[in-house]
Amino acid sequence: MLQGDCFVAKNAPRNDGWSLMRLGNVEFFVVSDGVMKSDAGGVYGLVPKSLWENVTPADDQNRIPTHLNCLVIRSQGKTILIDTGLGSKLDARTEAFFGRAGGAQLLNELARSGIAPSEIDIVINTHLHLDHCGGNTLRANGNLAATFPRAEYWIQRLEWADAAFPNERTRATYLAENFIPLGEQTRLIEGDTRVTDEVRCLITRGHTRAHQSVLIESNGKKALFIGDIAGRAVYLERLAWIPAYDIEPLETLETKRRLRAWAVEENILLIFQHEYLLTMGYMRREGERWWVEKVE
Repeated sequence: MLQGDCFVAKNAPRNDGWSLMRLGNVEFFVVSDGVMKSDAGGVYGLVPKSLWENVTPADDQNRIPTHLNCLVIRSQGKTILIDTGLGSKLDARTEAFFGRAGGAQLLNELARSGIAPSEIDIVINTHLHLDHCGGNTLRANGNLAATFPRAEYWIQRLEWADAAFPNERTRATYLAENFIPLGEQTRLIEGDTRVTDEVRCLITRGHTRAHQSVLIESNGKKALFIGDIAGRAVYLERLAWIPAYDIEPLETLETKRRLRAWAVEENILLIFQHEYLLTMGYMRREGERWWVEKVE
């Protein structure tokens, strides 16, 4: 079935309701590390509750669901995983803090898709906040080890430096256990970087100084895994809606402005990291109104 510029292979269902998708010669599908609960003040920043609660109602602790979507891409013989969620290393108290029912899900979802950890060739971290790279490593026999033993982990050099030397604001989310143990499996990249002829890392600055999104290009068609520069569709629909977590909010504003115009111009399929009801869609515009049209 054709969805915009993507073909959905209905004979290959995913456990989360998404099917294997094809864009030109590239295959990809969403997997999840579960659903955590985030404080709405962090998610919506300066936006008044009277506005955001109509978009995402909060629970009695002012928390809203945050899906930990990751992406598997198969391109030119490589199996690529983008981000790894919170992972399995959290203790019971921290799991309770995040409210993630059922704990880590990523490895289970990969297994249900027929993918063993040893089959992942490349892990790309959009950035090193703990909900995006916690699954990079796991505890085995009391030691920390790479979850994906054969993979190269592609991380922006500036992001790695910011994570390795955090400040008072960032030290709660940049945890050394999620990236330092990777050792020689780490590949530090600088700026926009081609992964295969069909996959590229693109700097999308704002959420962090070196945040990157991942672009798929094949046969003249494009899809973009956005990461946290716009983890929810509403962040692109309303430019002023910027999370309190963003290190450079004014950079976020301008990055989103450019990104959504580009997405409309080139009809790019957008893949959102923290959404579920609108995980994929196309940016549309009519006059001053911008919206994301959901891919069913």
